[in-house]
Amino acid sequence: MGISVARAYSRGNTRRARANARPVVSGAARAGFAARGVIYLLVGLLALQVAFAGGEKGGGGQADRGGALQEVARQPFGAFLLWALGLGLAGMALWRLFEALFGAAEPDGHKVRKRLLSAARAVFYGFVGYSVLAFAAGDKGSGSGASDKQSQDVTARALGLPGGQWLVGIAAAGVVVAGGWMAVRALLRKYHDQLRMGRLSRGQRRLVDSTGVAGGAARGLVFAAAGAFAVRAAVEYEPDRAKGLDDTLRSFTDTPAGPWLLAAVALCLALFGVFSFAVARWRRV
Repeated sequence: MGISVARAYSRGNTRRARANARPVVSGAARAGFAARGVIYLLVGLLALQVAFAGGEKGGGGQADRGGALQEVARQPFGAFLLWALGLGLAGMALWRLFEALFGAAEPDGHKVRKRLLSAARAVFYGFVGYSVLAFAAGDKGSGSGASDKQSQDVTARALGLPGGQWLVGIAAAGVVVAGGWMAVRALLRKYHDQLRMGRLSRGQRRLVDSTGVAGGAARGLVFAAAGAFAVRAAVEYEPDRAKGLDDTLRSFTDTPAGPWLLAAVALCLALFGVFSFAVARWRRV
């Protein structure tokens, strides 16, 4: 009897602690989505400049997270904005960690698969948030480096490991699948399950769906394309075949559609930034 009472008391304390922490974690999540929106909006605009420059290497600036941070740093109050972005992304990591520990506020959010996915996202956003904060603190080599060189360096180190070719190939194939999964979920509007759709007006629903479908599909396409280049790097055992976000975007100009395809993808990435702002407001967290 005593053990049962102690366990019930412990569970009650855990629930109370979780309930008390939720408002803080909710605010951190919304700040994180807003920070993600700023970065995608800037990447999309930088990629549009690349499209107008014909996709030439070096033309239009650096269309990736590093280029976005450099653009923010050049603005009035740039240092303050960088700290705000870094803290927002750190907040996103905190929220994902909270989900991994206690479950997500969505259908089947307590299942092990979704908790593991939240844990992986917590690690990802923790790394991104740290790199942005380090850049804000003055480490200009952190977070602002060209994504292409970083991807090639990581690929080269991984290929040098025992069984590295298989490791890189499997990881890259996983990125391709993840990109396809992102695009399909966006096209099927699966994000409706995560938003408070009942609170949206008809115009707000149109905004969410137009930006969510186009932006999410473009984001998935870019991820899948980057993964495909990494698969090629593994198969041919050539790290230089791997591409970061900047080179992946520029590669769209090599298609028959030329710079117009890149312009369309860039515009959709900017729309994903707008969608992230909507998620920051209406996401169920």
